Amino acid sequence: MISKNKLKELSGFKQQKHCDDASVFIVEGVKLSNEALAANAPIRIICATNLWLSQHNNLPADAEIYEVEQDTLSRLSHMQTPNEVWMLVDRHLPLPNNNCPLTLALDHLQDPGNLGTIIRTADWFGVRRIVCSDGSVSCFNPKVVQSTMGSLFRTEIIYTDLPTYLASCNKPVIGALLDGSNIWGNNQRLQLPQEGAILVIGNESRGISLPVQQYVTQRIAIPNLGGTAESLNASVACAILMAELLRT
Repeated sequence: MISKNKLKELSGFKQQKHCDDASVFIVEGVKLSNEALAANAPIRIICATNLWLSQHNNLPADAEIYEVEQDTLSRLSHMQTPNEVWMLVDRHLPLPNNNCPLTLALDHLQDPGNLGTIIRTADWFGVRRIVCSDGSVSCFNPKVVQSTMGSLFRTEIIYTDLPTYLASCNKPVIGALLDGSNIWGNNQRLQLPQEGAILVIGNESRGISLPVQQYVTQRIAIPNLGGTAESLNASVACAILMAELLRT
């Protein structure tokens, strides 16, 4: 069982700053917790119901484990309806095997839902590395973690100065820009260069910043066939472009 003092200590991790300072993030619910276990994520603390614990015998030996009642989870959870298990996980996740020729670069993406969807979609297409500019929303934001549905554990995510990163790369840089070439123009399909490439997706409202644009070697655009919508959601645009680049 968990003491009142320990519960009070752990409830402090509902504040993102507390998680940032301790270099941890929260994983909640049966689905995400099973993904964390399958990925051998460095789990520090597990708070779970008797039912969940009885179904999981091979828990990490170095994790603190507490049996709690369902209503106790509400003291820890970001969710309206907590689901059986809550974990505190170290941010230093194991790196996935990566033989995908495509890398994603996200330029000041701000919406947690967009980042979570992009991580999940990248996992679907086998893209294992995402490079985010400093100032992008954190991949350990609770909304991001939840919306990845476990794909966070299969993706390497780096935060860095994006222009500096692109300057050091020796691969073509493909940028999604409104003035780019139509990806379906002249009956030609968008193809991934033989040596691989980096696909840059810009900020939801401002697009790709000028310092990043100077490293873009191929400017592309998804045609607005309807002619009425102002723009595409960043995660939707990213999904379309990944599908085009990676199809065989």
